[in-house]
Amino acid sequence: MGETDARLRPSGGIDDQPIRDAATVIVVRDAATGPRVLMGQRGESAAFMPNKVVFPGGAVDAADRDVPLACPLSPACARRLTAEADPALAGALAAAAIRELWEETGLILGRPGAWPGPAPKGWRGFAASGHLPSPEGFHFIFRAITPPGRPRRFDARFFLVEAEALASDPDDFSLAEDELSQLQWIPLAEVRRFNLPFITEVVLAEVSQLIRGGLPPASVPFFDNRDSVSRFQRLA
Repeated sequence: MGETDARLRPSGGIDDQPIRDAATVIVVRDAATGPRVLMGQRGESAAFMPNKVVFPGGAVDAADRDVPLACPLSPACARRLTAEADPALAGALAAAAIRELWEETGLILGRPGAWPGPAPKGWRGFAASGHLPSPEGFHFIFRAITPPGRPRRFDARFFLVEAEALASDPDDFSLAEDELSQLQWIPLAEVRRFNLPFITEVVLAEVSQLIRGGLPPASVPFFDNRDSVSRFQRLA
């Protein structure tokens, strides 16, 4: 179960849904020649964004805070992640992104290594692969809080990483769980013909600009919808 920062709860009683910290990972392949992004389709019965084509991602679990990372996040990435958030959350967000990618696609962002002790629930399969989770190459590129009135609400951070960082075959989804179907590498030039959430379209526009202009980003867009007033800022 993900943990909620009380500062991010909407005020005035407009919405009683808790806002859960969440992480999403955008894996880009062939960025220099013909960029493709890894996406899958959510099920028809999903409570949040049914039938939508999305990036792998989900809520931060309590165990993600204590997972040993093979390397730290870059200082700039960690600094922006902690803006208006718990400073201890940065590593947990990176871990959650790696775990969700593993669960939903079977792909590994990790380095070979032994865990210092038994892996917690949710991480046992990943640990059994002989890898420690690694956020090497992660770029924090986007943040968005789900507006009030939705069946689920998340404070989602989006990470971009190139497929070269994968420690597994990028075309082998055999270990994926069934949360996402039709896993595929979609050409960036064609992705908007799919059934996308609005915020995913906005993020994809940012991804396109970053691929053309280079990484890391100069600042991170933040769509702050924690209450009835929608705010936009950039985390510098």
